[in-house]
Amino acid sequence: MVYCIITVYHYKSEAITMPIQAEQLLQRGSAVSGSLLPAIFDIFSRWHLTGTQQMTLLGLSNEKTLYNWKNQPEKANLTRDLLERSSYILGIYKSLQILLPDPGIADQWLSIPNDNPLFNGTTPMDRLLAGQVADLAVVRQFLDAQRGGS
Repeated sequence: MVYCIITVYHYKSEAITMPIQAEQLLQRGSAVSGSLLPAIFDIFSRWHLTGTQQMTLLGLSNEKTLYNWKNQPEKANLTRDLLERSSYILGIYKSLQILLPDPGIADQWLSIPNDNPLFNGTTPMDRLLAGQVADLAVVRQFLDAQRGGS
């Protein structure tokens, strides 16, 4: 069974993170994609990603699909792969914001060469752009470990 980690913000600005079954999200379709994709594209903007880089992180092979999703996110076909990739991207973003409270530095971290053996002198973004979901997972786990998470 596939679970996604979703952060829900209550009216008092308290964040609650909860696991939710991917099937529940898939059933909600456009309601989820209509709010999920704009958040993802906002993160991509903060990270200064090109269209090609965005396509890679989202697992897309068609540029037209990317721009359709940007213009009409509620019409995106919500898949398990998209949910999984989105969950990792949101987690990476959240971890960077926690580890590096200066938003500018947090957003730049992915583009700075890193001598940790995981990155071997390349940038964390290079690892993410290898294109596999597993690469997103590895960077997410690395950041979670840095902040003492599981």
